[in-house]
Amino acid sequence: MSTGRQDDHPRHDDRDAQGHDLGLTHVALCVTDLDASLEFYAAYADMEVVHRRTGHDGVEVAWVSDRTRPFVVVLIEHDDPHRLGGWSHLGVGVRSRAAVDAAAERARSEGRPTYGPTDSGPPVGYYVVVEDPDGHQLELAFGQDVGLTVDGTGG
Repeated sequence: MSTGRQDDHPRHDDRDAQGHDLGLTHVALCVTDLDASLEFYAAYADMEVVHRRTGHDGVEVAWVSDRTRPFVVVLIEHDDPHRLGGWSHLGVGVRSRAAVDAAAERARSEGRPTYGPTDSGPPVGYYVVVEDPDGHQLELAFGQDVGLTVDGTGG
């Protein structure tokens, strides 16, 4: 039985002895216009294409990453995006409150639906939620303690 302590879960490298990925590697979203989504995630989440292909079924697929860890968002072009709704969202940490404010201002000037900025204090921090071209929600946050919580030194 786990006590929830950090040492209950042995830390491991990002790859096993054969070079295969370990742990959480991606989340996939269906999008209606791949190029518009690539522009959005580049502009708002500083993500770039690390892989792009046309599947055997003719479906366009791109993997985007901010290159901070071995994790990608897989964008799959599809006519029915099954958008994330409610509080379902992708979360990205940014460098400052000013970056949150700038993203909110940019989103509003582009006519994108936004929520915030909001300051919820620790461990949630200061954040804004911006909708991508298909209505998926992207949270941009400063001051979240995810890393500290995971490594057992914070919140």
